[in-house]
Amino acid sequence: MSKIRHLLTKEYANAYDLTYKKQYSVPKIYDANGDLTKRWYVYYSFRNPSTDMLERQTPIYSGVNQFKTLKERKEAIKILSKAIETILENGFNPYDDSISVDESKKYNIPDAVTFALELKKNTLKENSYRDFRVRIKSFEKWLLANGFENRYITTVNKKTVITFLNSILSNTSPKNRNNTRSNLSMFFQSLEDNDIITDNFVKKINVLKSTPERNKTYSTTQEVDIFNYLKNNDDLLLLFIQFVSYNHLRPVEVVRLRIKDVNIKDKLIYVRAKNKAVKIKIIPEILLCTLPDLEKYDPESFLFTPNGIGYDWTTGETDKRDYFSKRFKKVKDSLGLGKDYGLYSFRHTFITKLYRELVKNSTPFEAKSKLMLITGHTTMTALEKYLRDIDAVLPDDYSEHIK
Repeated sequence: MSKIRHLLTKEYANAYDLTYKKQYSVPKIYDANGDLTKRWYVYYSFRNPSTDMLERQTPIYSGVNQFKTLKERKEAIKILSKAIETILENGFNPYDDSISVDESKKYNIPDAVTFALELKKNTLKENSYRDFRVRIKSFEKWLLANGFENRYITTVNKKTVITFLNSILSNTSPKNRNNTRSNLSMFFQSLEDNDIITDNFVKKINVLKSTPERNKTYSTTQEVDIFNYLKNNDDLLLLFIQFVSYNHLRPVEVVRLRIKDVNIKDKLIYVRAKNKAVKIKIIPEILLCTLPDLEKYDPESFLFTPNGIGYDWTTGETDKRDYFSKRFKKVKDSLGLGKDYGLYSFRHTFITKLYRELVKNSTPFEAKSKLMLITGHTTMTALEKYLRDIDAVLPDDYSEHIK
């Protein structure tokens, strides 16, 4: 190489670096290859004035991970990347101490709880929000009683939460502990999505195995005795149970029903399920013939209330369901039924009866396919699990095989 070319290569490059050395890299997007279960973020490097080297800066999330569809998150991350690039172009310097740090993201524990509750109030159903609020406020109370008063929420770590969950477990049950863990994960996820904390570590805490409790199905004799008792003593509760039995609704779905949700003319019922869109189900003739004339009632009034059909009832859904459960307890006490039986037992009983009738003249798959349309299960797997759990599927007599 000639001397002049050598000098040009060396000296011109040095001069170029001194004059045109970029202070930052163009912001880049990490999208986890489209995996929505992982955290997406924007990252960039900025030249450290002490080392004169481009150094990677803290990743920026700014709530993009709260978007749950691929299209929405891609759009959000692009907007975030462009916004960061604009800020850098306008002279932002992360090493400039004259720029004050935004203290608004430093939440103490009561403020973090208030923030999350306000956020979830607009996204959770009434029952779910109430349960969420009770458990998160209980966690707040425990923290403040255990040395976390006047501390930021960022000082709470995985070990702290495990200690709290262990206290729940020792006083109640694995199921209650798991439900509390689920709500705490939702709480910390809200904080992560809004850049108040960097990581929702509760997701890494294990779920304990718990034995679920379920209501037993009624025998034919018990079913006849209950319906006869109700015909003579409580017409309103009888109709309530017929909605559970014949339309296979959950008790909480029945208490949500308003007059306008029962379309007698078209034989349709509009059911508000938990965290889902309104479901449309048919009203079978066996239920339709028991319904009174609903035209005379206010469409906005509730179908079932303590005072009868078509009144206003401002109590929460859980309290409404509990009211009818307590009303049914009088029936159970009169007939000597134990705690294993409840309103939910009617749903189990009549789905079991329906499946066993359907499978008589079709294959199990055909019977389940028809049953899915009636019960409202969204997948065959979910229906099959439910049928197993309630022992709806039983084998034929196998005596001849063990003689």
